[in-house]
Amino acid sequence: MILFPAIDLYEKKAVRLLRGNYAEMTVYSEDPLSVARDFESCGATAIHLVDLEGAKFGTTPNLEIVQKIVNNTSLFSEIGGGIRDFDTVKRYIDIGVGRVILGTAAVEGPDFLKEAVAKYGERIAVGADVKDGCIATRGWIEKSTLTLDEFMERMQSIGVKTVICTDISKDGAMRGTNLALYAELSRKYKMNFTASGGVSSIEDVKQLAAMGLYGAIIGKAYYTGAIDLKEAIEVAAR
Repeated sequence: MILFPAIDLYEKKAVRLLRGNYAEMTVYSEDPLSVARDFESCGATAIHLVDLEGAKFGTTPNLEIVQKIVNNTSLFSEIGGGIRDFDTVKRYIDIGVGRVILGTAAVEGPDFLKEAVAKYGERIAVGADVKDGCIATRGWIEKSTLTLDEFMERMQSIGVKTVICTDISKDGAMRGTNLALYAELSRKYKMNFTASGGVSSIEDVKQLAAMGLYGAIIGKAYYTGAIDLKEAIEVAAR
């Protein structure tokens, strides 16, 4: 299993939200590049980036920081947050980002998603953010009428290979991840799933790895010291 330590970007800083609430924001670093370099020194091979401003407004205000991380580390990078048109996809691909994650656009623009997958293949992933059994959009501010299963069936039929699935109720709460959700998704669908939200202990990492999951994202647990990243990477790789 691949571990993706995460940096959420807001005003060019590394921050974390509690359950996606922008009013519950903690700034962890004024220098996201130094955080990414620490990930690398702990043995990470990949990084998960989210532009929180982009998620709200559909823009790329943190593009410069993303490019610095791509240019100054050897980490495989994936990014999500407000990517709703081909121009934005191309902008990230052109600066060397390994994979672009479509969230709101995958819900509201299935034709755009189809075209993106046809053009860029596995460099396009989808973010499935789950709130009360339905898919949330626009930085988790809005909730669609699409159920998780309806959404996953649509993604599989389009040819999406990688899905980052977040249980919003678990995100940043440090109370464990939704193991049952990831086990069910892995059983039902033939896509690569990355667990996101509430991965807060080495035991979480062990259990996700044991079910053969493709990846897991570590966010707040790294910043608070609840998880030793080096140890977690070693556990995930076994």
